[in-house]
Amino acid sequence: MPSVFVLIKSINQFLWSGPLLFLLMGTHLYFTMKLHFPQKNILKAIRLSLSPSEDGSQNNLSVFATLSTTLAATLGTGNIIGVSTAIALGGPGAIFWCWVTGILGMATSYAECFLGVRFRRRNSDGTYQGGPMYVWENGLHNASIGKFYALLTLVAAFGVGCTTQSNSITQTTSLSFGLNPHIAGFGAAILAGLVIVGGVRSIGNVCMKLVPFLAILYTGSCLLLLFMNRQALLPAIQLILTHALSPRAALGGAAGSSLMVTARYGIARGLFTNEAGIGTAAIAAAASEASDPARQAYVSMTAVFWDTVVMCLLSGLVIVSNMILHPDSVQGVNEAGLTEAAFTFLPLMGSAFLSLCLVAFAITTLIGWSYLGEQAFCYVTKNKGIFCFKVAYIVMIYIGAVLPLNLVWECTDLINALMIVPNVAALFLLQKYLRYRL
Repeated sequence: MPSVFVLIKSINQFLWSGPLLFLLMGTHLYFTMKLHFPQKNILKAIRLSLSPSEDGSQNNLSVFATLSTTLAATLGTGNIIGVSTAIALGGPGAIFWCWVTGILGMATSYAECFLGVRFRRRNSDGTYQGGPMYVWENGLHNASIGKFYALLTLVAAFGVGCTTQSNSITQTTSLSFGLNPHIAGFGAAILAGLVIVGGVRSIGNVCMKLVPFLAILYTGSCLLLLFMNRQALLPAIQLILTHALSPRAALGGAAGSSLMVTARYGIARGLFTNEAGIGTAAIAAAASEASDPARQAYVSMTAVFWDTVVMCLLSGLVIVSNMILHPDSVQGVNEAGLTEAAFTFLPLMGSAFLSLCLVAFAITTLIGWSYLGEQAFCYVTKNKGIFCFKVAYIVMIYIGAVLPLNLVWECTDLINALMIVPNVAALFLLQKYLRYRL
């Protein structure tokens, strides 16, 4: 087993150090130009996400519910812990490259969600199912690659969407509150399971209520910290920008690094956080009641905006401004500890508040990924045995909570890399169907 772990880790280091970063950033740039910079319509896209759908349906999700489900699967540890590790390993300039990835990634997200709606399948009960697997089957007439992508998604659901998230919950609750991992794992399985067994409508309804609340709560806490650190806000922005293009040793012991290393960690963190290019957002988008692919694509595109352009940027500014004002607070902390060091200055138990946010975001990720995994399972089994998948997923929440998961993390990174190839290939092969006007 150790030799397998070392092999997979070596493959991941190679793929995520160059080939996949260039592939995804190239894709982001290409579709930004191909679609005439759809990011310029972000304000209109936000209004569309909040407005009632013109196509009412009792069986499918509203456009806002699909957005909430997408955010449920992506918001969380990447925005909080991931930004911390990016700064620790790549320096403050990594935040700039993460932000650029979010800006450009909106175009790729638009393209994959447009095709997800364009080539989705309508069932006899009026519900829709879609995603890259249906794009390959219905758009490119290759069900074999569609099934391959679905299998990868299913494995990723049990990995990054399930076991790793439940493990994060137990680690956080154990360190912060001294809670037994078995109790935390069982509680997470019950809470998420109650939503999961209710089906797509239950998942959509819970995500619509919980995800915006958590996002507003965390964003508000970041804004409060930035107000408290306001004298260091402008210097923090200047430090991020100058370090992005001319890396050097930073304050508080954060890494001084080459431009390539800084860009690598910033870009990789942005890609991991918003998942633009992996194709999972298209699975949620396809369940929308909206009939116009462009309308839904614009709404789904805002997930990348909120996830990376807004929340990752706020987390980064909080960390860097804290490094400037309180350099002693980050001395000796591990790679994931920069965010916690900044939140210790938040009034009324800032560290405990951050821990609760991490747990809550992890639970929403469990719920959001359960839907993505369920749709992949439905594609492979032709809608048979759905209840068995739900039971297995809930059981894996508990198992993941109490087991060491180093190998699972590495396998998940490799699975995500494999998912990118068929998804991006479909985007280029079917680009003639894309349009950017409503």
